[in-house]
Amino acid sequence: MSDPARLDGKLAIVTGGGSGIGEATAKIFAQAGAAVVVTGRRLEPLQRVAAEIGGHAIACDVSDQTQVQAMFAEAAKVTGRVDILLNNAGGPGPIASVAEVDMEAWIGCMNINLVGAMYCLQEAAKIMSAQKSGSIINMSSLMGIQGYPMRSAYVASKFALIGITETMARELGPLNVRVNALMPGAVSGENMDRILQRRSEAEGRPVADIERENYTDVAALKRWVAPEEVGRAALYYASDLSSAITGDKMKVDCGRF
Repeated sequence: MSDPARLDGKLAIVTGGGSGIGEATAKIFAQAGAAVVVTGRRLEPLQRVAAEIGGHAIACDVSDQTQVQAMFAEAAKVTGRVDILLNNAGGPGPIASVAEVDMEAWIGCMNINLVGAMYCLQEAAKIMSAQKSGSIINMSSLMGIQGYPMRSAYVASKFALIGITETMARELGPLNVRVNALMPGAVSGENMDRILQRRSEAEGRPVADIERENYTDVAALKRWVAPEEVGRAALYYASDLSSAITGDKMKVDCGRF
C-alpha cells in the first residue's frame, strides 16, 4: 500500500518560495517526493532553494497577471501537470491605524496578498479542472479570522482568502480538486523580526515586551511557530492524508485561542 503522505510524481508550485514558510515547505514537499517549482520576485534566493532540493526556480511577481500566466505555463512543462499550489506569496502591508494608513500602501498590500493570490488561483483552477485532480493550499493567517489593530490591509486580505477558499472548494469539488487554507500564528523569522521592529518604533516600546505580550505569552505552548511546522501542515493538505478534506482552515499557532 502506498504511503498517503508521499508526493511522488507530483508537481508542486510554491509562491514566495525563496524564504520563510515558502522555503521550508518547498523542502518538505521535495523530501516527500514532489518536483517543486519555487517562485517569487527575486531569482537569487529561489535559485539557492531550488539547488538545495533539486527543484526549479522561476522569477514571478504575483501582482502581475502576465507574469503569473507565464510562470504557470513554464511550471506545467516540468511534468505536464500541476498537482499542488501553495499560494503563499504575500507581504505584511502597512502598519498604521485605519484613520492614518497610507492608502497607496494599503492597496499595494491587497494587490500582492489578494489580487496576486487570485491570479495564481485562476491559473491553478484552469489546469487542475482540466486534469480533474489537485490540491490548492491558500496561506491565510490567524488574522484571517480575527481583526488586529494597525494591520487592516493584511487582515482584510487574509479574511478574503478564507472566503475564496470556501468558494473554490465548492466550485472545484465536483472536479476532484481540493482547496484548503492554513492560518499560521506568529512564525519566527526575518518577516516577523521586521514587523516587531516596526511596531517597536511605532509604539515606543521594547521589542521583547511586544513579543511577550502579543506573541509568545498568549500562546498555550508559550513559543513561536517554526516555518517547518507550517510546512508539515501544508504537506497534510497537499497529500492524500487529507483526501476527504476541502473547504477547511487549520490554525498552526502554538495554541493562540
